[in-house]
Amino acid sequence: MRDLFIGLFEKLVGVVVILLCLGVLIAAGAALVAPGPNGGLLPALAILVGGSIYAILMVGMMYLFLGVYHNTKRTAEAIEALAKR
Repeated sequence: MRDLFIGLFEKLVGVVVILLCLGVLIAAGAALVAPGPNGGLLPALAILVGGSIYAILMVGMMYLFLGVYHNTKRTAEAIEALAKR
């Protein structure tokens, strides 16, 4: 049952990656075509850079947590194999 939840979380992380990237691109595009002082190239670039950094940090932390889980699982299996010797 635990593996089911971890597998679903891995799939959820993949969906979050896609949604974050799409969100950043859509927000930058909206800022690019927005009229007035809140639109233009500079705000669009700021949203693109800031959103990309945010997405990289958030997704990196999620993959880090998954990596810690998998490393802990492998370590437990290795210790069990050593204990059987």
